[in-house]
This record gives sequence, structure tokens and C-alpha cells, in this order.
Amino acid sequence: MPGGRISFLAPLPLPTGESALNEGAVSELNDTWLDYGAGWPGVFGNQLVLGGAFKGFLLVAVVMPLVLSPFMSERLFNALSDGFIRNGLYMSATVLIAGLWGVISVHSKRKKVIPTRFHRQRREVCFVPEKKNGEGYEAPVFVPWESLRVWIFETRGVTQYGVQQQYGMGIGYVLPGTNQWVKTEFMTPALPLALAEWEALRGYMEYEINTLDEIQSPLSIREEGDPPWEGAHTIRNAHRRLHRRRRNGEVGWCYTLGWYLYHLLTFWTLPGYLAELETWLLRRSGTKSLPPEMVEWSKPLPKEQWAKPSEELVRLSEEVRRIRQRDPQQSIEEVFAEAYRNQEVVA
Repeated sequence: MPGGRISFLAPLPLPTGESALNEGAVSELNDTWLDYGAGWPGVFGNQLVLGGAFKGFLLVAVVMPLVLSPFMSERLFNALSDGFIRNGLYMSATVLIAGLWGVISVHSKRKKVIPTRFHRQRREVCFVPEKKNGEGYEAPVFVPWESLRVWIFETRGVTQYGVQQQYGMGIGYVLPGTNQWVKTEFMTPALPLALAEWEALRGYMEYEINTLDEIQSPLSIREEGDPPWEGAHTIRNAHRRLHRRRRNGEVGWCYTLGWYLYHLLTFWTLPGYLAELETWLLRRSGTKSLPPEMVEWSKPLPKEQWAKPSEELVRLSEEVRRIRQRDPQQSIEEVFAEAYRNQEVVA
């Protein structure tokens, strides 16, 4: 297309050969289903609010008096000292109230978000489209896994800041008998990461991936066995990683001192506990916000009722792996096209 390119990877979810990776879009998974696109509250936002309030107090109540004291008489300084502290408290309270309003606003929006759910035992995907007026949701749409359309895209555009390039992945479905699309798209920092995000979903549905640990980013501070959301454990993990990097010589004393100062100003693990509290509230109300049809559909099935991959998918997947093994440098579009030709399948 003008200014970019779209590559379709499905229907028929064939293996790409890329490593599976989750950059935070997979909010939860278990033996039955995976939720994609909802996300959880983070620690950083709470750090900004608490740190901003504390630093505002220090700026007005401590730093400002130290700067002004050389230019004031002792009598005038003593007369104004209570005012500095009072104004510092006002500043801190203002930042806290503004931050609390922001947190409540984002929390209320998160409560209404319904993720795209992948049910691997049924081999189906559930979309809950938002109404056109933005008030509420339509009835859930259940899409066969092998009919799901998936695409990766790269676009270029000229702005006042120069040429900008964007990458992402989309998943969707055209409702039978209509031209209506049910879809969702997610941006990624690079095109290989869009492929990696898709491979995480495909691998889960094909029983190649079973835990969040298998698809976590090597740059994340989540450790094996941690829950999918952030919390106090996130800050403890970061603390351990800091000391490991310090022992390996990756960071110096200035970086270490700055890390400790930042986390002291943001009240250490308190932002993590606040994130855990918000996550607990979201999880508590999450099932209540899901449509009853989706809740019933999400229940596990007896193993004898599990859906099986089609013969066409199995045959094409084996052909794709054979071609990839023969020529790992070949683009995924060329690999898929060759596999379809070799197996005499029309896309």
C-alpha cells in the first residue's frame, strides 16, 4: 500500500519460525485460555505520583528556603519558615489529588476493557466488539482459530518531525455475509517483534507454549514464577538485577546511587503494593464485566471434546518447517507462498 506494507500470516496459522515473545499484551493465560490486549496496572505510574508529591514538598519546603536564605535576614527567614512548610504540604497534596484522579480515571476505563480471548481446547477466538457510539459492547463473536485473519504491517509517514516508521500486528475476522470487520491492532517497536507477538499466540494455541515464562522478554524484570502483573515483586527483582549488574561491572556507583535515590523518593515498594491492590480490584470485577456467553464459552472441556487441527493445517505446517530448515534466510512471505504452491492449496 502507499507508504507501507501489509503481510497476511493467516487464515491457516502457519509457524513463522520466529521466537515467541510477549511485550505485555498477553495479560493472562492458563491451560484453557489466553487473554490478549487488556494489560495490567504498572508500577511506574504510582512512582510518578508518589515521587512527584514528595519531590514537590522537598522543593518548596527545603530547597527553596536554602536558596533564598542567603538573601534574607534571619528574622524574616524565621517568620516565613512555617509558610514554606505549609506551601510544601499544599504542593504535595495538589500532586497527590491530581495523581489520584488520573489513577481512578484509568482504572475505570480498564474495568470496561474486554480482552480478546483465545480458547485452545475449542480452537476458537472470542471478540467482543465495542458499540459504534462507544457505550457498551455488542454480543460476543466466536471465530474458528483456523479462520482468524492475522497481519503484520509497517507504515511510513512524514510529520513535522521528519519521516516516522511504525510497526504492528493485527488480528480480526470478517463476519459471514457482511463486510463488517471485527479486529484489533497493536503497535510494536519493530517488525520482528510483531512476528514474535503473533508467534506467542500461535504457539499457545498449538500447545507449543504453556506458561508466561516461556514468552517473556529477556529485558523484562519479571522472574520465573512471578504473576503476569507488576507489584512489589517487580521492584525487588529490579533491586536484585541492579546488584547483579553492579557485580558484573555493567553499571557504576553513580548509576547505583541514582537508582537508590529514585526509589527512596518514590517510597521503595509502596508503588508496587498499590499496583497489586489495583490489580486485585480489576481481577475481582473482571469476570463480572464479561458477557455471560463469554464466561460459559471460557470453561474447560473434557479432553475427548478438544478440537483438533485440520489435516490441511498440519500438512502445510510441516511443509513450512521443511522450507525454513532448507533456507532460514528466506522471507516468511516467500516461505508461505512456496508451501501453498507445493501442497497445491489456494490461499
